[in-house]
Amino acid sequence: MVSPGFQVVGFVTCVLGWFMACVTMVIPQWKIRSLDGSTILTVEEGWEGIWMSCINDSGGLLSCDVYDSLLALPSDLQAARALMCLAVALGVLAMAVSSGGLKCTKFARGEERLKVSLTVAGGTLFIMAGTCVLIPVSWTAANIVADFYNPLVPVSMKTDLGDALFLGWGSACVLVLGGSILCCPCPAASEHSEWYMRNRAHYQPAVPANRINI
Repeated sequence: MVSPGFQVVGFVTCVLGWFMACVTMVIPQWKIRSLDGSTILTVEEGWEGIWMSCINDSGGLLSCDVYDSLLALPSDLQAARALMCLAVALGVLAMAVSSGGLKCTKFARGEERLKVSLTVAGGTLFIMAGTCVLIPVSWTAANIVADFYNPLVPVSMKTDLGDALFLGWGSACVLVLGGSILCCPCPAASEHSEWYMRNRAHYQPAVPANRINI
């Protein structure tokens, strides 16, 4: 297996990516729209997330409205809700599974095969969580870009990429990176030696029968 320190680095990286995914899911800055202020001196900015929409003016006043109906939402927001919740749930499961496989934990100590299996399973779940974050974030960004360059969409309805999308891309990359680290168990040196001792007969060159030793 990999060194305990390298495993801890991968696990901490995955936890950081999971936390970033949680923040991405909660904050409303998925889409940003510039709005006309109520007065000449007021500039308002509209935020649209997967759970609520907010209006922030230059005076620092923030007002948010939670979406009342799930079925009234666009298909991309419905899918984003489902996939982000799935990503968070997979992250929790991955943390529980991979923590038992770390060499620095006491769970299943002495059972190297079981620990390797748990670590690889946890890393795979983290990679799946990163994929679940990447899909809705990229889908939303693609819709924003398509509407922005579509001449049929009114200027007032066009939106810009929000901070949540960039945070989501970062979360997906961190989750995939940390999960890949956990999915790279390498046999220890002692395991290499035991395997060679058991199979060295197959790798020793055969001595010719007519060879004469002097």
